Amino acid sequence: MASLVRSATLRALKPLCNVTLNDAVLRRSQTLSVRAFSTTLSPPSKAVVYEQHGPPDRVTRVIELPPVEVKENDVCVKMLAAPINPSDINRIEGVYPVRPQVPAVGGYEGVGEVQSVGSAVKGLSPGDLVIPSPPSFGTWQTYIVKDQSVWHKINKDSPLEYAATVTVNPLTALRMLEEFTTLKKGDAIVQNGATSIVGQCIIQLAQHRGIHNINIIRDRAGSDEVKEKLKNLGADEMFTESQLEVKNVKGLLGGIPEPSLGFNCVGGNAASLVLKFLGRGGTMVTYGGMSKKPITVSTSSFIFKDLSLRGFWLQKWMSTEKAFECRVLIDHLLDLAREGKLKYEMELVPFDKFSAALDNALGKQGSQPKQVINFQL
Repeated sequence: MASLVRSATLRALKPLCNVTLNDAVLRRSQTLSVRAFSTTLSPPSKAVVYEQHGPPDRVTRVIELPPVEVKENDVCVKMLAAPINPSDINRIEGVYPVRPQVPAVGGYEGVGEVQSVGSAVKGLSPGDLVIPSPPSFGTWQTYIVKDQSVWHKINKDSPLEYAATVTVNPLTALRMLEEFTTLKKGDAIVQNGATSIVGQCIIQLAQHRGIHNINIIRDRAGSDEVKEKLKNLGADEMFTESQLEVKNVKGLLGGIPEPSLGFNCVGGNAASLVLKFLGRGGTMVTYGGMSKKPITVSTSSFIFKDLSLRGFWLQKWMSTEKAFECRVLIDHLLDLAREGKLKYEMELVPFDKFSAALDNALGKQGSQPKQVINFQL
């Protein structure tokens, strides 16, 4: 076992960076050679790594990484919490469009506390609460050393679990509400996948703006309880897919206007139901495909309703020159979380229980809250 740990350490990764094995070894070699001249080193780090793509529960393991030099523009961050997102799992599996080269440290978003800073760092000090923004690979480790430009200082009163998860799902919901059409108070949107975290955020952000929201959920046991939870979040209308097997779904809306914007993260029949609700000239935005079924659109939807189909991928938006605009949006979302106006269910899991959290995220125990690794427990 000791030889395996030593071997793993030699293959350790440059924290939070997309690097090759040789790059990682080289940096640590350079760190050791200049140790006598270095003023600051990070503490040793414990990290979840994978050396090849495959099933996450088989290819990931926790290893110790040696200290890294904190250069003049670097910030060393002690990670406090990081979620296990579906996209994290897809990256490990090797099926996500953008992923780090292996070997790699898992994770993409999270929150931490500044441990130390390089001599040229401005605006950040030990004790500051920070998140990587735009997010960056490698957040599943206890200490990360990265250039100061990566880190965004946030309000120290931000709830830990929301700070760790704000960058992917809530920001996706906010951007989609603003990116494709101008919604005003009294307008309406429709979505499937309403129980997802993005779906829950859309409900609350829409309600906050006075926008009606129509929500489609799959048929399952306990659907009445699910509807009640969504109603408590601010949902206006909730339907199971089977309830929408009628010719005129718009007759179910009462005084709510036809939606001009719809969101699809499921595909298949659930996407077709979103399209049925949309008014003339409406737009359906697809940001996921959980059913792995294609979207089918009738010819009449294009000709007579003039519907538009769009896609949204947060990572692509964040790779543009607008990337740092997201920091203002993140601060706004965290303000809402502190005020209790944005909430979703999560489970904080100690780092030493990572394997159990990963199993939950993989669905081995059925539907579970979002798993958030707490490095402090």
